[in-house]
Amino acid sequence: MFAMWGIPMERRWLEKLEAVEQRYEELTAMLADPAVAADVSRLRTLSQEREELEPIVETFRRYQAVRRQLEDARQLLETTEDEELAALAREEVERLSEEQEQLEQQLQRLLLPRDPNDEKNVIMEIRAGAGGEEAALFAADLFRMYTRYAERKGWEVELLSANETGLGGFKEVIFLIRGRGAYSRLKYESGVHRVQRVPVTEASGRIHTSTATVAVLPEMDEVEVQIDPKDLIIETFRAGTAGGQHMQKNETAVRITHIPTGIVVSCQDERSQFQNKQRALAILRARLYELERRKREAEVSQARRLQVGTAERAEKIRTYNFPQNRVTDHRINLSLYRLQEILDGDLDPLIDALILEDQARRLAEEEMATR
Repeated sequence: MFAMWGIPMERRWLEKLEAVEQRYEELTAMLADPAVAADVSRLRTLSQEREELEPIVETFRRYQAVRRQLEDARQLLETTEDEELAALAREEVERLSEEQEQLEQQLQRLLLPRDPNDEKNVIMEIRAGAGGEEAALFAADLFRMYTRYAERKGWEVELLSANETGLGGFKEVIFLIRGRGAYSRLKYESGVHRVQRVPVTEASGRIHTSTATVAVLPEMDEVEVQIDPKDLIIETFRAGTAGGQHMQKNETAVRITHIPTGIVVSCQDERSQFQNKQRALAILRARLYELERRKREAEVSQARRLQVGTAERAEKIRTYNFPQNRVTDHRINLSLYRLQEILDGDLDPLIDALILEDQARRLAEEEMATR
């Protein structure tokens, strides 16, 4: 088992899987206890843990069954003198060997440590980069793309803050995507996105290159990221539309400055000052968590894998090329010639490929660590 780590590691990984299975059985028994059922909070916690272990246990049990069948088929092949039966046994050995290998690879991926934030909602921030008004229009296209992707997944989208331009683009748009596992898939979208197309503002028909940055932050609650009120400067002002023609009489907009870091967050889209303040605090918590995460990675000399950067054209993770109907993810050298479908929210082919690449990298690191 787990040939990539060699024969000596087999027992270690089997023991790990057996421990997972034992914990799964313990959780099943605990959930059947009336005392647990009466405690809603504990019931939710244990149910979630059991649900997370279930794919590993089901795959492990299938692996054990296939291995037993494979041993029986090999034994039959060694002992039978019937040519027809031997031929059937050889086919069975070949089929089961292939399935066993696939299950081993699947178990390797399932045993990788999970990102503790994978099940969280996400706060996404899209900002226009190089390219002027065309970059702002591209930012609006990306906002629509992620909104449509969320719809496909059955997730909710809540606009937190937006700075629109006259042509319908966004200088900046911040929104919350609420849904289980949202961060586990959208975290790979952080970085600089580049578009190559003829802008609507271009009269000569020349292809322009513009960029927008995407930041994906896990939503954090007050317990996970605590903010000292003494570290905040909270200001209120009158909210207005992007063009500034209409101004509210009441100061409902909120600007929060975090003194230790200098982070500034503004929200003005809600009618209530309280709602704008809560939204601003949610964004601030997410940004503070991300700032601390980057510091921790820097301390152990780990390069941040998906970095937003400065939005210059040369710094990109993905290119959307309209003349060729092509989307290219430069991190994994994957090009798909279905640009309109992707912009309409069909992101799974790209995200699935990024997840597989990430898992392969982590497995390679695991192999190196065990040598």
